[in-house]
Amino acid sequence: MDISIRPSVLRGKLSVPASKSCAHRSIICAALAEGVSHLSGVTMSKDIEATIGAMTALGAEFTVNGGDITVKGSGGRKTDKCAIDCNESGSTLRFLIPVAAAVGCETEFRGRGRLPQRPINIFIRELGKNGVRFDYSNTMPFTVSGGLKSGIFEIEGDVSSQFITGLLFALPLLEGDSEIVLTSHLESRPYVDITIDTLRRFGVSAEETERGFRVKGGQSYTARDEKIEGDYSQAAFFCVANALGSEVELYNLNENSVQGDKKILEIIRGMCYNSNIGHYRADCSDIPDLVPILAVLGAFGSGESVIYNAKRLKIKESDRLESTSAMLNALGGDVTVTDDGLIIRPTNAMHGGTVDSYGDHRIVMAAAVAATRIDGEVVIKGAEAAEKSYPAFFDDYKMLGGKANVISME
Repeated sequence: MDISIRPSVLRGKLSVPASKSCAHRSIICAALAEGVSHLSGVTMSKDIEATIGAMTALGAEFTVNGGDITVKGSGGRKTDKCAIDCNESGSTLRFLIPVAAAVGCETEFRGRGRLPQRPINIFIRELGKNGVRFDYSNTMPFTVSGGLKSGIFEIEGDVSSQFITGLLFALPLLEGDSEIVLTSHLESRPYVDITIDTLRRFGVSAEETERGFRVKGGQSYTARDEKIEGDYSQAAFFCVANALGSEVELYNLNENSVQGDKKILEIIRGMCYNSNIGHYRADCSDIPDLVPILAVLGAFGSGESVIYNAKRLKIKESDRLESTSAMLNALGGDVTVTDDGLIIRPTNAMHGGTVDSYGDHRIVMAAAVAATRIDGEVVIKGAEAAEKSYPAFFDDYKMLGGKANVISME
């Protein structure tokens, strides 16, 4: 689907969609609990549907009514054999490989897009030391079998926090105690904080140590009711739109949230003053999802902005360093890809043009925000990619006055 956008000022009130990161985690915890949980305010997306489907395959029962989900948990009981379709969700894949192994389920994992190329070698190495077998040929589908045993798991912290989160879900279900030992600096730490906070609410604990985390075995997840808080990752697009001249009031955000992407507020406050946009240096090791929209912000600044410690973005839904650069440069920007980030130089030559989404939801939404300030038509090819995390993005965009029209369904 291709969408044409003309410049406009976004105005109005918007209830921010629920946090995808929080929803993934609450759904998994509820599905592993003994009893019935009620989750409200969930924003359905392809990624969330993938996690619901995965936990259904592992024995939980779901009743979905819009954004309200009733979950009858499996109690983490052993299951025999199943298939899990992760679609394009890296979270679903990496969170659930250890969980499936912990409940002793022989599981075929399937996926599409760039997901089959996302690395899982850390799990193959570490779970393989602790009773798990992989039938894996560097792509999908692949099969995981055998039962995960407690022990010591040595995990690189600078590849993806998703490996650590997956283990934190699984290790409480095992008979013995386990330890996660970090062999390098933990990047994206706020995502692990979200995991630990969610585990706590569902009755499971993990103790932080000097080396990483210690997890007692034999724990049980407790069913509970909760409302999923708003997503600072999605709010960031409208926060930047506001910095560029729009006037959108955002609701459904938790001021005390542990979400790392709340950092967008601090960055904007630090570079925007008296309606002027300055420049920034942003260490994105903990906030990788903000990179595309931060680059848009920098493109309209008054000085050179620098994004660094973002090397892991090369293995997202697209190579986000290259796709972000290509998107802005196609619109007259001046963006250079570095080894671990981007250099964004301001230019007065921003203009309309055609950009490729590269099948990446965050590139689509970042381009739509850039289009609010560009003098000319912006065409986004493959705009349906936004459905991965924010299916109603263009509905909300137009509700706020954005001028977006579908010009092709191919």
